[in-house]
Amino acid sequence: MRAWSVVAPGPVEEGALRLVEKPVPAPGDGELLVRVLACGVCRTDLHVTEGDLPVRRAGVTPGHEVVGEVAGLGAGVSGFTVGDRVGVAWLRWTDGTCAYCLRGAENLCPGSRYTGWDTDGGYAEYTTVPADFAHPLPAGLTDLALAPLLCAGIIGYRALRRASLPAGGRLGLYGFGGSAHLCAQVALAEGARVHVLTRGAAARRLALELGAASAGEAHTMPPEPLDSAILFAPVGDLVPVALRALDRGGVLAVAGIHLTDTPPLHYETDLFYEKELRSVTSNTRADARKFLTLAARYKVHATTHAYPLSRADVALRDLKAGRFDGAAVLVNDLS
Repeated sequence: MRAWSVVAPGPVEEGALRLVEKPVPAPGDGELLVRVLACGVCRTDLHVTEGDLPVRRAGVTPGHEVVGEVAGLGAGVSGFTVGDRVGVAWLRWTDGTCAYCLRGAENLCPGSRYTGWDTDGGYAEYTTVPADFAHPLPAGLTDLALAPLLCAGIIGYRALRRASLPAGGRLGLYGFGGSAHLCAQVALAEGARVHVLTRGAAARRLALELGAASAGEAHTMPPEPLDSAILFAPVGDLVPVALRALDRGGVLAVAGIHLTDTPPLHYETDLFYEKELRSVTSNTRADARKFLTLAARYKVHATTHAYPLSRADVALRDLKAGRFDGAAVLVNDLS
């Protein structure tokens, strides 16, 4: 099969990601072989490609927002048949026995493994996934519409819950890409007032179209103090900016897997009055199930831009340059 490979982590503009030939993977015990129909483009794929995240698998194929159909079953698989449409997300495996897994926090499992980082992902004709980590998908949505929900949507949902937004509260979103524009729809459906702070004019327009109360530049103050904020942009300089925008007792959740260094924080202006700074680490399968259910109920929809899978490198370059709002999705034209 043809698949994209991170041949040497580095700037995506310099050919770090290349289209190569790889064997079609064989599903192991308890695994599904999945023919890729579409794969969302996540900023984490860019971090894997450019080496912001340490290499865990040499020559890895990125991609973890996979909509596909079951093409084969490993030994011991039940509950799936060939032809079923399934989703493959970031979290690929946890041990199920550590203290974190046993208390319902499998996202913190020290042995956890991830699609498109530890194992080859969806920038390919085929991928595999443990059946226990494959997600049944809601009917009535296209492959293109579903793909961004499988990471951008799920992690945005977890970030929203980590931000502890009170009912009817004031939420600030810093950065407004694939994840934030889905998170905003859930928050708005639940009665929040949403303020978007981001660099891109197109992203600000999209925010207002979706119902945000305001949309301004990332380093400006929102028009009212915030009960909660979520930092989606991987820009550490925005941490004190967002903390200062919080009202007393407010919470800032940092949603990204990678963040540039934060500047020093000033205790009195940035953290006093019981403000909280929280990180977000992956998600649990329960998060995924809850979000997909809410997405169907609230009619959450991704603003998508389709790219052929054969041009995944172009999609990543455009993501890095901020050339589109919403989310890019790779449609398999290799098979």
